[in-house]
Amino acid sequence: MPVEITWWGHATCTVRDSGVRVLTDPLFARRFAHLRRRRGAVPPPEAAEADVVLVSHLHADHLHLPSLARLPVGSRLVVPRGAARAVPGLARLARIRRLAVTEVAPGDEVAVREGVRVRAVSARHDGRRLPFGPQRAPALGYVVQGAARTYFAGDTGLFEAMAEEVGPVDVALLPVGGWGPYLGPGHLDPERAARAAALLGPTAAVPVHYGTYWPIGMDAVRPHEFHSPGEEFARCALRLAPEVAVRVPGHGERVRLP
Repeated sequence: MPVEITWWGHATCTVRDSGVRVLTDPLFARRFAHLRRRRGAVPPPEAAEADVVLVSHLHADHLHLPSLARLPVGSRLVVPRGAARAVPGLARLARIRRLAVTEVAPGDEVAVREGVRVRAVSARHDGRRLPFGPQRAPALGYVVQGAARTYFAGDTGLFEAMAEEVGPVDVALLPVGGWGPYLGPGHLDPERAARAAALLGPTAAVPVHYGTYWPIGMDAVRPHEFHSPGEEFARCALRLAPEVAVRVPGHGERVRLP
C-alpha cells in the first residue's frame, strides 16, 4: 500500500500509512512572533486529527503551543525527551487537553497501531527552546515504519552517519529552506538536502520547511530564499541523486508515494 503525504506548509505534514495518520510539527498559525504566513491557507480543522503527533524539537515553529492546543482532546503526542521540563507550557497544555505525551530519545520506538511504529533518530540541530534556555532536549527526526518507511527529518544539518542512523527508507521528507533570508548551521539548503537524499537513497523525496512563513517587513530581502528552494531541490536531486523521484507538492496538496 502506498504512503500518502499531505504538506500543510513549513514542516507540517500528514503521513497516511496503513490507515494511520501521523502529523508532524503542527503549525497552524496565520502569524506568530515576527513571522507571517505568506503562502497557503491556514490548514483546516481536520489537519489536526491524527493517530499520533510528532514534534521534532523545541523551537517555536515546531513545538507551537497554540497549534498543539487545536489537537483533539486525548491526542497522542511524541516529543523529545526533556521537552515537558524545558517548556512548562507543554505540561500545562497536556493536562488541560489530556494529551498522552511520550518523551523519546534517538533509538526509541513507539507503537502507534498494529503494523505501524515510529522510531526516533538523531538530528544535527540546536534543540533548545530559543531565544534562551539550556540544552535540555535533543532535536530529533522520526522514521514512520508501516507499509512504507517514511523519514521525517525535522530540522537537521547534513552529517556523515545520517544514512546509518536513519536506516533504509522509502520516502524522505527533507527540509530545504527556512523562514528567513539566511540559514544558520544545523539546516539543509536545497543542495545539502539533495546530498542527504543521495546518502539515504529513498525511492521518493518531498521538500518541506520552506515557502510558508517569512519575517514581516522583509519581503524584498533575498526573496528567492523564500520562493525557490523546493524546485531548486528537485534540480539538485536530479544531478546528485538521480535515482530518487522528487515530488514538490503545493500547500495543502496530497501526493501518493512511492
